[in-house]
Amino acid sequence: MEERTTLKKSLKAHWVWAIALGSSIGWGAFVQPTTWMSAAGPMGVIIGFGIGALLMMLIAVSYGFLIKSFPVSGGEFAYAFISLGRTHAFISGWFLTLGYICIVALNASAFALMFKFVFPALIENLPLYQVAGWDVYGMEIIIASVALGTFGYFNVRGTGLSGRMQFIFCSIMILSIVAITFMVGGQPGAGLSNVQPFFPTETTAFAAIISIVAIAPWAYVGFDNVPQAAEEFHFSSKKAFSLIILAIFFAAVLYSLMIIATAMIQPWQGLVAESHVWGTGAAIQELLGTMGLVLLVTALTMGVFTGLNGFIISSSRLLFAMSRAKILPEVFSKLHPKYKTPYVGIIFTVVVSAFAPWFGREALLWVVDMSSVGVTIAYFYTCYTAFTLFKTKKDKSFDPKRHAVSPFKKTVSAVGMLASLVFLALLLIPGSPAFLGIQSRIALAAWIGLGVIFYFAKRTEFNKIPKEELNYLILGSKKIEAKNRS
Repeated sequence: MEERTTLKKSLKAHWVWAIALGSSIGWGAFVQPTTWMSAAGPMGVIIGFGIGALLMMLIAVSYGFLIKSFPVSGGEFAYAFISLGRTHAFISGWFLTLGYICIVALNASAFALMFKFVFPALIENLPLYQVAGWDVYGMEIIIASVALGTFGYFNVRGTGLSGRMQFIFCSIMILSIVAITFMVGGQPGAGLSNVQPFFPTETTAFAAIISIVAIAPWAYVGFDNVPQAAEEFHFSSKKAFSLIILAIFFAAVLYSLMIIATAMIQPWQGLVAESHVWGTGAAIQELLGTMGLVLLVTALTMGVFTGLNGFIISSSRLLFAMSRAKILPEVFSKLHPKYKTPYVGIIFTVVVSAFAPWFGREALLWVVDMSSVGVTIAYFYTCYTAFTLFKTKKDKSFDPKRHAVSPFKKTVSAVGMLASLVFLALLLIPGSPAFLGIQSRIALAAWIGLGVIFYFAKRTEFNKIPKEELNYLILGSKKIEAKNRS
């Protein structure tokens, strides 16, 4: 049996917390508040994100247990293998790869969009063409590509460097959001009176809240970057659960502060009706002037940088783990001769993401919307695996290396499975507030079709790998049994 390639343990606990939080808070917290308020009102958004955070915390119980028990790269890919075997591991990994790479691409295009708002004359150079009514400019593509290339380079240089940068970026982002909230609250004419009415008058409070809960998997995606980096923890994997819970809690608080700050500026219904390209940016610039806009741009830049950095780490580790298991070509599990990072996966993620700005932001949003399906499927696999490993009592099948006796956690993982199915239903059932648009459904069908073709092309080779060898390659142990269903 060939020797298994492993990654260097270089990530500190506060860096991993920053990877989870920074990946969860991306461009959406700063660009989308007026869009969210138009659908749900300020209180609807805050309650919706609060409920979403609690549901994510329920799902995080399963993640915490599995990271502690199986601290390997690959995360949900490895977990699906443990409970359901190699075919389900491929399905989980295939959907996650798409989800992560899409989010890298979206963060890069959001960075270019911010430049478009702050320096319109600079960006609107080199007009190229239109895609779905969106003008594509050469300068946008250049800016997005430079951002991707820069973070790709930092990630190749080592996880220690990218982890340290992530923590610094996160700290700046938090300070900027807190400063904006207090500055807005202290201005004459601004204040909590502008936050009323709490909900839109044309819809019920329940419908408003549910429309926000439905996007929780997208809003909080990022905490699941923690298992992807588990092999590189330079601390006990038992800490992973508390790091994830803290990241989700801080993400909910930061989302809420941005909603409150935006709604306090002026009566929010009037702000929404003005239909600005970037409602929060326009309102803060009008109230606080250049200083306010600089703070907001700083927070947005840090949000984009942490998203880029976090998801490049995750994408490359997932590709590395799938390659190590011989599902993907061997080249993805090669480590850089000097820095010992999975550099081929990093370069691949950056190159694929660099194609996205050429298609215009509207086309990219279609793909990202359907990538929420992939992330939700990964949540389900994780909760299902934890459910199978938690026991209500010790029985003949009990193995202390795999199982834990906890009726409560078994119940929580079952609730996590149910929450994942509800999120999936909200995305796929016609008439639901988060139902995917026709373009997103076409993109999803295309990705599933590609996956089916790829799986059948590799199936014979993949199924020939002995069970013991696959256990070793994915989980790092020859003794841990995983069900071998194909």
